[in-house]
Amino acid sequence: MFDLRGMLGATVAALAIGACTTTSTTTSGPPTGMTPSQGAAYCATLTQAYAEYVGTIGEGLGGTFQGGEGADIDARVAIAQCQEGNTAPAIPVLQQKLRDARVPVPPPPAG
Repeated sequence: MFDLRGMLGATVAALAIGACTTTSTTTSGPPTGMTPSQGAAYCATLTQAYAEYVGTIGEGLGGTFQGGEGADIDARVAIAQCQEGNTAPAIPVLQQKLRDARVPVPPPPAG
């Protein structure tokens, strides 16, 4: 008999592993035109907006579970990248997640 739960679990695990290995090959640091502290602050602002308006961030990512829909895997990876100081690839992902949810994207810091 076909085991859908097992197949789904294996697929999710493979996607999670792929997402984790993909993040290790990206360049680290802030986006072009931002200092490391500006990149970190902007990442924190985007993460806060995401947590407030789009998806719940669990304790493992520094948030608290308040119910509602959890953050998707792309947002979780981006938030983890922010926490590691790898803001260049994380910021565009979080900006897009906010746009997709029709949430106004906070402006980047003035350079």
